[in-house]
Amino acid sequence: MTRIDFYVIKPDGRGDRFALTCRLVERIYPTGMRILIHCPDPEQMRHLDRLLWTYREDSFLPHGIVGETDPALTPILISADGQPADEDQVLINLAPEVPEFFSRFERLCEPVDNAPDSRAAGRRRYSYYRDCGYPLHHHAVSG
Repeated sequence: MTRIDFYVIKPDGRGDRFALTCRLVERIYPTGMRILIHCPDPEQMRHLDRLLWTYREDSFLPHGIVGETDPALTPILISADGQPADEDQVLINLAPEVPEFFSRFERLCEPVDNAPDSRAAGRRRYSYYRDCGYPLHHHAVSG
């Protein structure tokens, strides 16, 4: 069963879910697990791509957008639709809805920031996973 972790920026925290995603990627990447970031909005996808390149001067996060990079050589992929289908280790969801393909992954990370629409969508996803019987883990972060 997929492990589902919600990373929620505290009400007094700074940053957004994209910066939080960079932090998550930076922590997960050294474990050797492959990461697929689900981001169906093209503008947000480009924004995240830029952030991952410039996140920290002393950090290198080898990533690419599916269709523009060789997935076999890129351990961190940004995808609009869950492709490539053979990725199954860590999924980070930046979509407002539950991805249809989340259950093929060992782990699902759900970053949520303080924007009202992000909070509301996060609550809906949380309820869905809970109602389906998934054990949920909650992490309050400073941002």
